[in-house]
Amino acid sequence: MAGEPQADCLFCKIVAGEVPATVVRESETTVAFRDINPQAPTHVLVIPKVHHPDAASLAAAEPAIAADVLREAGAVAADEKLEAHRIVFNTGSGAGQTVFHAHAHVLGGRGMQWPPG
Repeated sequence: MAGEPQADCLFCKIVAGEVPATVVRESETTVAFRDINPQAPTHVLVIPKVHHPDAASLAAAEPAIAADVLREAGAVAADEKLEAHRIVFNTGSGAGQTVFHAHAHVLGGRGMQWPPG
């Protein structure tokens, strides 16, 4: 069920402290940690502590927490002293989502190309 921790979800296990992560920020509603497969010199994931499979379902069910994810993504960029950065939400396996728990990627520290994919 959306909002409830999922036993088979990697990010739910990180929130629960069952799987280690290099946490860089934590708020009442979010956790931000370094990606284990970074695609840029700075690559941090910001996740809600509640489980939703993607950003759209999070925004529909809990818009305040979706806003917290974005706020924390901006705070990560500031903490990391990124002059420019990208915040990315992948939705669905065809878009590159591999963990089906809503999350934002904060990418920076190198030039970004457009289009991104």
